Formats: sequence, C-alpha cells, structure tokens
Amino acid sequence: MKFVGKLILSLLLLLLLVAVVCYFLLQTRWGAEWASRRISDDTAYHLSIAKIEHNFSDPSLLSLHNVSFGHDGQPAVMVAKTVNLGLSLSLFNQPLRFASIELRDGTLDAANMPGNMAWPLQADRLQLRNMAVNTPRLAISAKALNGGIIPWQPAPGRIAGDNASFQMSAESITVDGLTATNALIQGRISDKQLFVNNFGADVARGSVTGSAQRDSAGNWHVPALRMNDIRLQTDKSLADFLAPLRNLPSVHFSRVDMTDARLQGPDWAVTDLDLLVKELTLRQGDWQSEEGSLALNADSFINGQLTLNDPILNLDFSPQGVADARFSSRWVNGLIRAQGSWQRQTKRLTLDELVLAGLEYTLPENWRDRWIETLPGWLDSVLVKKLSGSRNLLIDVNPAWPFQVTALDINGSDLLLARQRQWGVWQGSLNLNAAEATFNRTDIRRPSLALNADSGQINVTEMSAFVDKGMLEGQATLDQTPARHLSLTLDGRSVPADVLQNWGWPAPPLSGPATLQLKLNARLAADTPLKGSANGTLTINAAERTLEQTMTQGAVTTQP
Repeated sequence: MKFVGKLILSLLLLLLLVAVVCYFLLQTRWGAEWASRRISDDTAYHLSIAKIEHNFSDPSLLSLHNVSFGHDGQPAVMVAKTVNLGLSLSLFNQPLRFASIELRDGTLDAANMPGNMAWPLQADRLQLRNMAVNTPRLAISAKALNGGIIPWQPAPGRIAGDNASFQMSAESITVDGLTATNALIQGRISDKQLFVNNFGADVARGSVTGSAQRDSAGNWHVPALRMNDIRLQTDKSLADFLAPLRNLPSVHFSRVDMTDARLQGPDWAVTDLDLLVKELTLRQGDWQSEEGSLALNADSFINGQLTLNDPILNLDFSPQGVADARFSSRWVNGLIRAQGSWQRQTKRLTLDELVLAGLEYTLPENWRDRWIETLPGWLDSVLVKKLSGSRNLLIDVNPAWPFQVTALDINGSDLLLARQRQWGVWQGSLNLNAAEATFNRTDIRRPSLALNADSGQINVTEMSAFVDKGMLEGQATLDQTPARHLSLTLDGRSVPADVLQNWGWPAPPLSGPATLQLKLNARLAADTPLKGSANGTLTINAAERTLEQTMTQGAVTTQP
C-alpha cells in the first residue's frame, strides 16, 4: 500500500510538474505560436497570438498580446494589441464563456466578417478600449471607440446578440460620409429589438442628440431628434444630399428640432434654418402622417437661380395628404404668399390664395421647355382658386423674341393651371393689366387681356393696348387639343401701318397711321414651328389706300 501511495503521489507531482512546465511554456513565444497553430488547425478560424501572459497576483486575468483573429479564408476580423480574458469558475461548465473580454488598441473590421459568422466566444461583459471599427455594409466607421456590451452572446449575423445592454463612445464616427466627433450612444437589444435611449455627437460645428428604437421587422421610431448650430458644407447637389431621406426604411419621427442651421452645397445653400417636424413617417421615398406638422423658416434659401429671402413654410398633415399649407417669402424684390392643400389620392395641389406683389422676375432661358415638361408623379394637377398680383415686372431676354411687361396686375379665379401632369390654362378666368410693355422691340401702353377657359378651349374675350397714337383690340380662341388650333382677330385704329412687323407679319408697302384688321389661324402645338401653320388675311387702310395681304403657311402675298 505504501508503494501504491508513493506511486500515486509521484504521478500527481509529475502531473503538477507538467502543468507548471506547460503553464510557463505557454507564456513563451514558442508556446503562443503553438497554441495559435493548434486552434487554427483544429477550428474554422485562424488565430495569431504573439504572447500569452498570466500573473498569480491577478489569477482571474489572462492577457493575450498582438492578437489577430478571423474566419478561415478571410482577412482578420479583429486585430488588437491586447486581449484581456476574465476567468471564472463557469469556464468548467462553459469552456468558451468568459467573465469578461477586453479588446484594447486595435481594429474590428466587419468587412471581413461573413454575414452568418458565428463567434466562438461569449462573455458576461465585452469591453472595447481605443478600438477602430469599420462596417462598410452600414457605411459606418469609428475611431478611438470605447464601450461595453453586457452580456455579450453573439449569434450568427448578429455580433451583439439578441439581448444585451450597451454603451459606446467614440472620438470620431463617420456615417455615410458625414463625420461626427465626441459621439455617445446608450441602449439595449431585446429579442431583436433595438432601443437607443440616448445618442449624441458634435457634427459640423454643431450638435446632434436624440433617441430611437427599431422593432424586429426593421421599422424605426425616433421619439426625439435635436440638431443645433449645424454648419455643414457638402460637395453633393441638393437632390443627392436629400437622397438618403428618400431611401430610408420605415422611420417614424415623433419630433425633430433643428435650430440655426447653415447648409451649403455646390449650387445651393440655406442659412439660419429653423425646422420643427412632428409625427411624420418616411418610408421608401413616400411619407405618411396622421396629425403631424412641419414648420420651417430661414434667412435665405438658394437653389441654382432660385433665391428666397425669409421663407416661411407651415404644413399640417393628415392621412389624406396636406390639410393646410401656408407659404410666404420675399422673392426677386417682391413678395409671394400662398395657402392651400394637397390631396394624396388625386395628387392635386389646391391653392385657396396665391399672391404675387412687386416681383421683378426674369424668365429662365428654357422656360418654354419647362412649360411643356411633365410634372413629377406626386403632382397631377394645380388649382388656384384666387390669384392676385400687383406691380409686377416680367422679363424675357430671349433674343429671338424678347419682351417686358411693367406694373403687371393679375386677377384670376378657379384657375386649373396643371392637369394630368401638364402645365396649361385648363379652367377658370384670368385678367391681366399692365402700365406698359414691350414685345419684340414694339412698345405698347396699357395692355389688357381677359380670358376664360374650360376643358375645350381658351377664350380670350378682350385684348387691347395703346400703340403710338392708336389702339389695338382683339379676341382669340385656342383649343385644348394637342394640335392647339388658334383663331385670332385683331383690329387697329390710328396705329402705325407696320405695327405687326416685329410680331411676324412682313411690313406692308404703306406708312403712317392706319386702320387694320387681322384674321389669323395657326397651330401652337408643342415642338411645331408656328410660321408654317399660319394662314390669314390682313386688311390695311392708310393714306387713303386700302391694301389686303394674305398669308398661306407663313408666306405673304399682297393684293392692292
């Protein structure tokens, strides 16, 4: 029995000696390389460790130095100068679950992580210290990240697991090209739901704070989002800058506050912007709201050639669309004001009132092309119930046919200015009066025009102007078919005999004051020259002579 006892004791001492030798060998360079090689050969992962360190002064801590870890056949997912593993008695039941895992001074690169990668380790707490994180799929990268996840139980495709609390801070973070500093986020994950209790960061010399949550179906709810003193410059056009809003999944904003923001792009800018949005849902380029609202004001807004000063916009939303919209702004040295609504089902914009006062507006060079362009899908028709304007200046500098109208007054009612996504005058009545005007270098005084329109035609019931010492009066009809057949009658008394020369009718072989009558038929179809469709007659009495001219397809012949 003594021999057996001595043998058992010797074996125990030998095993203890082997364990001690292995303990010290593992903390050598050779031991770290052997352990790395064994794990890499026997698992689906590759692991590299430069040094393993353990100290009996802190027996619950195992430190790994210069660690690289990833999936076989892929670049490293994690590289860290130091990985500290917290040891506990639970390792005997769950060998790969640690009390804590700390990653220090390294990089986590999700670009190298397969979407269904299952992490082999778990911990009661995952701690990150001075780590860089890169997640290209979400267009997010962070530097000097510090924080923790409790507990850390990663699942395939979900590195943070399904149930955990987290808190992170970063010196800088970049989201879709936008860089923020001093970022902080706190929240939890519960049954595939994400709750962000608080987030904040310094962005573009301002600050952003808020909270958010995402349900298991991927729908977001943002109870509060606050942006203060943002000063942002971008190389994106306004359409590209706003594109991420059109591509959002379902996001419901309970409240969004933006104060004193200044945003600038290549050909657009907005200064001193204040914005308040309540109860609005954005989903894949569309929006919905039960009883939400939007209030916006700014010092100025510039987009290409459009400049608005002191714009103010207020919208009250409803399930049917925009129940009430109010807009005002100083524009081209005048004032524009409108109030109305927009219906989602019919896509009709109804303006109960539109006021234009003191504008000095020069038409863009391509205004004719814009007039025949198809409107966007959300705008099928535009109805103006009351249109009024006073003391406006309208200019077209097109060298082929310039014009200018001074002190233009406008009165209109029930004007359907767009139908089936096409501009036009499809319905209503309109009266135009001006102090003076110039049409293709011919000056006139007190021009006046009155018309009414329906789905069949536009009827110009009165058209008059003073020219030199005489007067022109006329009437016209224009049908609403694509051919746009025009019928015009124009009478002149004591007007220059060549008054129509600059308007397309060749000068007659007469001079001095004349009485004339023009009857003309033509087509104003889009993309069709007017001259080739023009047919009519002109009768002129001047200097006791009568002259009749006939136009056939734009060519004029004279009969004395």
